[in-house]
Amino acid sequence: MRGDLMTLSKLQVLTNEPVNSRYWHMIVDASALREEARPGQFFNIRCSETYIPLLRRPFSLFRIDKRSRTLEFLYLVKGAGTERLARTKPGEMLDVFGPLGKGFDLRSGGGAILLLARGVGVATLSALAQKAAERGIACITILSAKTRGDVLAEEMLRSYGAEVHIVTDDDGSSDVANVRAQMEDLIEKHRIEAAYTCGSRRLSRLLQEVAAEKRLFAEIALEENMSCAMGVCFACVCEIRDSGGAFRTVRICKEGPVFPLEQVVLA
Repeated sequence: MRGDLMTLSKLQVLTNEPVNSRYWHMIVDASALREEARPGQFFNIRCSETYIPLLRRPFSLFRIDKRSRTLEFLYLVKGAGTERLARTKPGEMLDVFGPLGKGFDLRSGGGAILLLARGVGVATLSALAQKAAERGIACITILSAKTRGDVLAEEMLRSYGAEVHIVTDDDGSSDVANVRAQMEDLIEKHRIEAAYTCGSRRLSRLLQEVAAEKRLFAEIALEENMSCAMGVCFACVCEIRDSGGAFRTVRICKEGPVFPLEQVVLA
């Protein structure tokens, strides 16, 4: 389902706490939402009641709790918008626009799925791991980060029953050759049938190659700065190659943010 209803809502912030020195975790009451949110979709959030910063910021869904009717976001504090969002207190109302965009197509014929995430890219893939657990689909995850302390969502993924593998820059294990070897071993060992990625063009290109070689269904969630998040401004475009081999430009916010990995041109 796409976020075509373009719902504008005021949702109450329940918690907003730091995970470490750079990342924050926010939980909001989503009982006022009229449309069901799905893994891979995003919300365009107003970070301040003032006109500075003017533009909303896009945040992918980290966790969807249908029982408590809450939504969770994991975000990196790196600019004026997210710095202001990090000052939001429990009880305050959050101005959100969404859910928006095209979500993941969770496929499995009895085999496992592979998630390949770099940094905060795991925020997008975590909701997919949650859905896989609900459907009884085995999930194998490779998390890449600069250091072990930068690894996010490991405990949450394990709580879904996912098998988690950590690779980092500081010990050299995140090297492309090493990740390729590990990925190929996991694909054979767990009879992986589909793969999903977010957070790193370098690792996405690797998965694109491996998925083509192994004939895996694969999708990528693209991250980009968005001005309107409605497909009007054409500020968040990317290039894809369609089934006929022709290149065309698409809007990440409208045609995505999830695309077939084989189609995306990764510069």
